[in-house]
Amino acid sequence: MLQPTPETVTAYIGLGSNLQDPIAQIQRARRAIAQTAGMAELAFSSLYRNPPMGPADQPDYVNAVMAIATTLAPHALLGCLQAIEQRQGRARSGERWGPRTLDLDILLYGQQQLHSADLTIPHLGIAERAFVLLPLLEIAPDLTIPGKGALRDLAALLPADALLRLDDLFS
Repeated sequence: MLQPTPETVTAYIGLGSNLQDPIAQIQRARRAIAQTAGMAELAFSSLYRNPPMGPADQPDYVNAVMAIATTLAPHALLGCLQAIEQRQGRARSGERWGPRTLDLDILLYGQQQLHSADLTIPHLGIAERAFVLLPLLEIAPDLTIPGKGALRDLAALLPADALLRLDDLFS
């Protein structure tokens, strides 16, 4: 277990999948993230099903959000997440918002804001995406998103039926 230090940052990772048993893909990714050196799980949201953002001729997505403690710098964290995606069969075809076995995104990295050619933190679109805001609200309700505002305020703007929580299917 990663012991918190002054160099440890809380980061939030978005997990999504719509191919090859999405629930199992997310469960495997969760384990892989938690077992990676420099990362430790702090919290994990419920799973949510939502329609795809991109082409409509693809399966619905399953999404979740994971809070981690990490000693990795943002770009090193990105590299680790991309390696996990690749191990789980992610093929980067260049199609924006197309179907995928696994999508891992750094949503937040502490309160840092970063804009580089390959990484933007907070994640672009974080403030408008129900499949990010609702799972994030579940595990970190008092969070403030740098440059965007209070998570509670952003989530309050979403429609009441914005997402289907998979736990609700079995209750």
